[in-house]
Amino acid sequence: MGILGREYGGNMLTLFIRTIIIYLFMFVIMRLMGKRQLSDMQPFDLVVTLLIANLASVPVSDPAVPLAYGVVTILGLFIMQRLVSHISLKSEKIRTVICGSPLVVIAKGVLREDVMRAANFTLDDLSEQLRDKGVFSFSDVEYAILETNGSLSVLLKPQNQPPTMESLNLPTDKARPALLLITDGKLHRDALGAAGIEEKYLSGILSGMGFSGCRDVLFASLDGSGMLHVQGKQRKNAEPEARFFKVNGGNR
Repeated sequence: MGILGREYGGNMLTLFIRTIIIYLFMFVIMRLMGKRQLSDMQPFDLVVTLLIANLASVPVSDPAVPLAYGVVTILGLFIMQRLVSHISLKSEKIRTVICGSPLVVIAKGVLREDVMRAANFTLDDLSEQLRDKGVFSFSDVEYAILETNGSLSVLLKPQNQPPTMESLNLPTDKARPALLLITDGKLHRDALGAAGIEEKYLSGILSGMGFSGCRDVLFASLDGSGMLHVQGKQRKNAEPEARFFKVNGGNR
């Protein structure tokens, strides 16, 4: 039993080490392949991702398979994926063959039955994707385009489009992303510098809100209009509360 136990323990340790190695290797490969979500992948990229996932499980689950076999096959698929992606960038014809072309399923408010039939895209599929966009009637749509990754892009008829600041003749400020000044009690001085406000000024605002310091703040963000949104860390048996303050000055 002692020998069997040592052998069993050795095999378990080997599997554990192989799993860590494959995990780190897969992490690097997936990072190099890009940050696209699964739903945003082209069919070729999705197939390669599924194959890589399947090949990675073989050396992890079967100690009889040399680890190098899994690494080499995964590396080969990755090289092919990068090669095909590079060729697709250089040639529009090859990109069309590999990725396909967007299909206009609704044009000028009219459903293109022939296009939908060719794409094997049913009315139920169209209705579902429109609802996902917040559209519940075909009559509200001017154009609908089925993209190569399977998503649907929708252009509403002019009378159904939400009003914009420009259409209402209202003055607009330059759009800017919000800056996270504090996250989980930690002050980000680079974001504070980008906001154009001083740390002492921010501390005064927090003090006026009842916070003893940054450590009591869950997050604080400053949007492009100069509105500071602060929420403190939730205390036991207390409801979370958001506070707002209009910041003066700075380059925001």
